[in-house]
Amino acid sequence: MTASTAAQAAYIVAALLFIVSLAGLSKHETSRTGVVYGITGMTIALVATVVLASRSIAAGGLALLLVAMAIGATIGLWRARRVEMTGMPELIAMLHSFVGLAAVLVGWDGYYDVEAKGAAQTAVASDLLRIHHAEVFIGVFIGAVTFTGSIVAYGKLSARIKSAPLMLPGKNVLNVGALLAFVGLTAAFVAHPSLGLLIAVTALALALGWHLVASIGGGDMPVVVSMLNSYSGWAAAASGFLLDNNLLIVTGALVGSSGAYLSYIMCQAMNRSFLSVIAGGFGAVAPAGSETDYGEHHEITAPEAAKLLSTASSVIITPGYGMAVAQAQFPVAELTARLRERGVQVRFGIHPVAGRLPGHMNVLLAEARVPYDIVLEMDEINDDFASTTVVLVIGANDTVNPAALEDPGSPIAGMPVLRVWEAEHVIVFKRSMAAGYAGVQNPLFYRDNTQMLFGDAKERVQDILHAL
Repeated sequence: MTASTAAQAAYIVAALLFIVSLAGLSKHETSRTGVVYGITGMTIALVATVVLASRSIAAGGLALLLVAMAIGATIGLWRARRVEMTGMPELIAMLHSFVGLAAVLVGWDGYYDVEAKGAAQTAVASDLLRIHHAEVFIGVFIGAVTFTGSIVAYGKLSARIKSAPLMLPGKNVLNVGALLAFVGLTAAFVAHPSLGLLIAVTALALALGWHLVASIGGGDMPVVVSMLNSYSGWAAAASGFLLDNNLLIVTGALVGSSGAYLSYIMCQAMNRSFLSVIAGGFGAVAPAGSETDYGEHHEITAPEAAKLLSTASSVIITPGYGMAVAQAQFPVAELTARLRERGVQVRFGIHPVAGRLPGHMNVLLAEARVPYDIVLEMDEINDDFASTTVVLVIGANDTVNPAALEDPGSPIAGMPVLRVWEAEHVIVFKRSMAAGYAGVQNPLFYRDNTQMLFGDAKERVQDILHAL
């Protein structure tokens, strides 16, 4: 068996492991196994690539390849060990930017390897040259959009850039115009490839990626993360065509399609179309009702909350990004165990877009070893709030906002939310009465059956534990 044949066989095994990994990651119970399959597949792919490369490059080139892999692995392990769960969304956004940049570099390398040499000096068959021209151009465009879009998403998620959407005059016209310009430039490049056209499409794509994500409000960031995940996959697939690497094509297609489907699911959960998210997003207009006088809010202390919980028959906990910021998942898990020991039915209600990343809350609760069977999705638990004694809203805001169902003028109108206000008692853990990430006021805080428990969520839960 030749090295090339062995590498292709290894690529097939790695691709199958990636598919099995995705299947494992779709469920809590098998997620760890899914991660192991993914790691195994990537290890096989890297080894096969290095072995294949060693047959066609000089010893010096192979040494540089190994050094680059060692540096990347070291940085990756260091960041993975140091990153907090609250920082995971922005880390993922930054990793997406790396994939985009890699696709741009591969595209430019493909241009210098083929187009810059002219048809007479290239190894690509003349009847395939136009296909190669298109591959280079499209790969650079997708990669550049992913690169700058991911950097802006990183800035918004890490609060280095304001979460409010950028409102340039005629922003939709700018986006559509950029796409039409890309189509025209692609046709011109396929007909007569030139360095000037490649520079033009790179600059155009970098600007479009920046503008697309900058124009999206903070409330839509979970969709943006999954959208960029899809973009990075298609960028990798485009690189696979240029490099004639079947595994990269398959892997990129898996990431691109799964990211696109996740974006669709997220948009359904927010009752929004994907195009509306790209065009703008929450906060695109002044929040309706922001000046409305909802009356006075009611406060509660930790000992009073503990007394209410001790007499409850059923409790539902709805976490949000505030729980992640306060790192309150561990005392919340302890509170859950304590209440269940007392015979209280405790469950969790998870909104699909809670946090800054799809599945963010599920990962936090799994980290704290909360049993999987009591962590329910919104559709599974929404009808149970009306028969619940106490709901604890820990760091959630927009996902429990009744204005989504009751105020047609609200920026989040029509978005499915957790109907926590239907419970007998609602206790909201917040640092202040400030609006949520989408910048929309929440009338839940002023309802007669709602009481506010102010302060750091972790400290307040610990106070409740002491009182119990």
